[in-house]
Amino acid sequence: MPNALTIWDGNLLMEIQHLVIRGGLTPVMKFITHLGDKGIIWIALIILMLCFKKTRKVGIIAMTALIISFVINNLMLKNLVARTRPYDMFAGVQRLVEKQSDWSFPSGHSAASFVTAVVLFHELPRKYGVPALTLAFLIAFSRLYVGVHYPLDVLAGAISGTIIAILVCKAFEQYNRNKEGLRSGTHR
Repeated sequence: MPNALTIWDGNLLMEIQHLVIRGGLTPVMKFITHLGDKGIIWIALIILMLCFKKTRKVGIIAMTALIISFVINNLMLKNLVARTRPYDMFAGVQRLVEKQSDWSFPSGHSAASFVTAVVLFHELPRKYGVPALTLAFLIAFSRLYVGVHYPLDVLAGAISGTIIAILVCKAFEQYNRNKEGLRSGTHR
């Protein structure tokens, strides 16, 4: 039997789906959601950045953040919370893609998308960061559209990814400051 929060979250998901699902939009949203499968779009971007000296540092930061996010969200939190997918709890949820093989909370697609996009937004010019964040929002929203996550799953994934990205960026900044201090002899 679902608790009050799950009932509220499930009802909110069904309302969102009722408002946004349209036949012509469904293939687009399925395509967008599959871009996030196994973090493939973000892994491809990271590999591309690692190939060029100019973006290698950002690629390393993004790769580090994505790995940390995967461990925290997909390996730890999903199994700790063990939240059942909404389509298995509510008959009114329309599942528009295949059944998922893991737990619902938090959304791994959302976490991977936001952890990588926030790193890109933080480390690269806005002309790259803004499209990355836009794609992250679209992938996260697509998880609601296709009915495989509750709104709170997506929100938690986005927040978690954002926090991890900021912390990893700050850690790399501190590491570089310390390294420069050692080189210049001003480090205490």
